[in-house]
Amino acid sequence: MHLRIYLDHAATTPIRPEAAAAVAEGMGKWANPSSPHAEGRAARAALEDARARAAASLGWPHELIFTSGASESAAMALARAKGGARLVSAVEHDSVLQALPDAEILPVRPDGALDLDVLEEAVDGRERPVVAVQAINSETGNGQDLDAIARIVHSADGLLLVDAAQSAGKFALPAGADMVILSAHKFGGPPGVGALLVKDFAMLAPSSGQERGYRRGTENLPGALGLAAALEACSAPYLDPAVLEPIIERLAPAIARLGGMRLADRLAAPTPYIEAIAMPDMSGSAQLMRFDMAGFAVSQGSACSSGSLKRSHVLQAMGLDDELAGRIIRVSFGWSTTREEVERFCDSWIALAEGSGARAA
Repeated sequence: MHLRIYLDHAATTPIRPEAAAAVAEGMGKWANPSSPHAEGRAARAALEDARARAAASLGWPHELIFTSGASESAAMALARAKGGARLVSAVEHDSVLQALPDAEILPVRPDGALDLDVLEEAVDGRERPVVAVQAINSETGNGQDLDAIARIVHSADGLLLVDAAQSAGKFALPAGADMVILSAHKFGGPPGVGALLVKDFAMLAPSSGQERGYRRGTENLPGALGLAAALEACSAPYLDPAVLEPIIERLAPAIARLGGMRLADRLAAPTPYIEAIAMPDMSGSAQLMRFDMAGFAVSQGSACSSGSLKRSHVLQAMGLDDELAGRIIRVSFGWSTTREEVERFCDSWIALAEGSGARAA
């Protein structure tokens, strides 16, 4: 009997052994890093070492604030960035959209790319606009042209906030970002810890407290150590390309033959670790149940909203009709994924699609 196969890494990925060991080490350094006694100073030294190691692993020579995760990082950046109008792309993660519900929404094209002409018009004449854009979309896997976006934002003397939750540890950080959002559990670190990277603290209003006065609350030393260790364990490539070859060699031709749809074929810049796939003649929710019974963990999109019945705002922004959007599932891969697991998923998808009454397109 086969073990279950986990293919929902975009929601959260298993903690790496190196990160788990670092968290355990941190549990032994139980003193408060803000305390002035010897135990507190030892904890502070370990925290600052984790900060330096994390920044070095990311190639980030600037400031790093430890947070509880991407949601807090987004809220901190959007609320306290020293700028004017807030503009966010229509396909941002719910945590970004909910952090600033009054932000101006920037449309995307049908291929998921931010409309750069609209962006240029939106920042023109604005005083120091703050623009938030994902590096990689968590539902579709599409990447944005962050170099071009940064040029437009900086031409208006604005600030670019990049949500790198799905890209950190996998791809280099965007050179043009002024602030970057990270979440440790997306690249093999522990849940409940993340970071906000800032090029210059002058870009961000402080709030007093810990983390150099930018965050209140006792520092999460075990989490910070786990985050740093996970980043150090990431290597290039993040995943051996051979692991994902069955998607192209086996699954993509079957999707076309059976009348399904691979969203990557429509995207401006598809990335390899997230696949959004529509099956003919079967709803996404029915597929989830069938795959779960067959031993596969997949999803219908962002874990933060997949429990609701509302239509995906990402697919809606890209102009997909309700019927097609309702047949899409997300399959995402991580550091622990094996080729055999991908092959078994491909075979199961094909068998399910063939049994659903699909006819050759």
